[in-house]
Amino acid sequence: MISFDLDMTLLDHKTGQITPSALKAVELLRKRHRIVLATGRDMDNYYSCKYKDILKPDGIVHMNGTKITVGDTLLYEHTFDQELLKDLLSYCDKQGFAIGATIGDNDFYIHPEVVEESDRVHWGISGRRFGDPKQLLNMKIRTLAFVGNEYQAAQIERDFPSLRLPLFAGKHGADVLEKGHSKADGLRLLAKYFGEDPSLKNSVAFGDSMNDIEIIQAAGTGVAMGNAVEELKACADLVTDSIEKDGIWNACSQLGLF
Repeated sequence: MISFDLDMTLLDHKTGQITPSALKAVELLRKRHRIVLATGRDMDNYYSCKYKDILKPDGIVHMNGTKITVGDTLLYEHTFDQELLKDLLSYCDKQGFAIGATIGDNDFYIHPEVVEESDRVHWGISGRRFGDPKQLLNMKIRTLAFVGNEYQAAQIERDFPSLRLPLFAGKHGADVLEKGHSKADGLRLLAKYFGEDPSLKNSVAFGDSMNDIEIIQAAGTGVAMGNAVEELKACADLVTDSIEKDGIWNACSQLGLF
């Protein structure tokens, strides 16, 4: 299995496109390997499904291991504890923190104005479809997204010790999930499903962010992008070039994966 993070590993935020050389690499790899997407996103929502359709992975580790799918088959899911969710949303509302999730075709966020401003700063535009965040309490929530700085994320982790908030590569936000789940756990589950070695010694994983640390450490070969956070580079077996310098293609060539 060859596992890829999406954002700033395959998908360049500066162009809004999957890097052409990375897409070419995936197509070549598909002939000899299973392709896995391991991401903090739910690849089934409107915001992400177009990339799933382009990449056509054999399996997907969604939302940092809290949802695992192969095609239309749901292999595993974990949902947020309802009381914890209620307390967290109330806390963030009082603190002025933006937190929420994209469910289906809508975005449900406490303090959506913070999300809109962040989108404009990092993407140049915000095309969100905001809904009432109170509806989150009536939904099956697997993970949340926090939009804010690393100090605010650390504050949430301090006040909610059952949660972890791995930062996005740009450190302008974080995934929010209950402890005990990771992309590595999801990849192990897929290995068992496909009849492969669950030790992952034959797998290769690519990533760039804090939520990739477990899978980079667990994979037989862990590859950090040149644009990755320093913490990930430190634990990777290989640091390749950055996304805009064809890091995926160059690493696959160097490793003899084609």
